[in-house]
Amino acid sequence: MFVDQVKVNVKAGNGGNGIVSFRHEKYVAYGGPFGGDGGKGGDVIFEADPNMITLMDLRYHRKIKATPGENGKTKKMHGANGEDTIVKVPLGTIVKHADTGQIVADLTQPHQKQIVAHGGRGGRGNYHFKSSRNTAPKYAEDGKPGEEFDCIVELRVLADVGLVGFPSVGKSTFLDAVSRAHPEIGDYPFTTRAPNVGVVETKDGRSFILADLPGLIEGASQGKGLGHEFLKHIERCRVILHVIDMGGEEGRDPVEDYKIINDE
Repeated sequence: MFVDQVKVNVKAGNGGNGIVSFRHEKYVAYGGPFGGDGGKGGDVIFEADPNMITLMDLRYHRKIKATPGENGKTKKMHGANGEDTIVKVPLGTIVKHADTGQIVADLTQPHQKQIVAHGGRGGRGNYHFKSSRNTAPKYAEDGKPGEEFDCIVELRVLADVGLVGFPSVGKSTFLDAVSRAHPEIGDYPFTTRAPNVGVVETKDGRSFILADLPGLIEGASQGKGLGHEFLKHIERCRVILHVIDMGGEEGRDPVEDYKIINDE
C-alpha cells in the first residue's frame, strides 16, 4: 500500500534534574555543594532513506518518543544524555507542524537528517548556585521538558521526469514500456491511484527516475477528481512530460487536453 501522508505525535526527551548533594569526606572541611547536572533529553530526528518509497511504517507508529536525560549524580557528575530517536522516511518527505503548518523538515538529499523535536536541557546541580552569601545552597534546577507536538508527515515523490495527463491516455503503458516497473494497466479511468516509479536506462549507460502520476482532470487544482492529493507530487519532478491521446478516441481534442492539464 502506498501511504503518502500521516499524522504523528513527536515527543523529545525531558532533561534530567540537577541534584542537591554535599561533599562529605574525612579531612575535607566545609566540603560544600557537590550535586551534578542532569543530562540533556534525546532529540527526535528524521532521516531520508533512499530505500524507502512509502510512509507505511509511520501509519502503525503514531507516537514517536525519545528517551529522557538522567538526573545528575553526586561528586558533580553529569547525568547521561538521553538517546536520540531516528525516524527513517523516503526522500521527498516534508514534516509540518500540525497546528501552524510550519515546515520543520524538508528531506530531499539521501541520508539527510533534521531534528524535528529538540530534547530538553538538563537542570543544574546545586554546586552552580554557591556564592559568597550562600555557601551551601539546598536547591537545584529541574530539567526542561522536551518539545512535544503533532506533525503532518507528507511524502512528495522525487523524480527526474513526471508523466502527467488525463486518465487512460497511456501513462502507465509508457512507463511499463521504457522501464522495469510494472504498473497496473486498464481501460478504465484512474487505474493509477498512487504514483508508480521506474528507472529508465539509456544506451550510453546513464539512468533517470520516471514517475507515472495519477490522471488529472479539469478542476483538479480545485480538488476535483484526485485533485490536491496527487498534484503535490508533481512539485518535486525536475521535468514534466505531458502524455496526450493524439487519437482523440474519447472525443477529446488533444490540443485542448494539453492546455487544460497545463493550467491545472
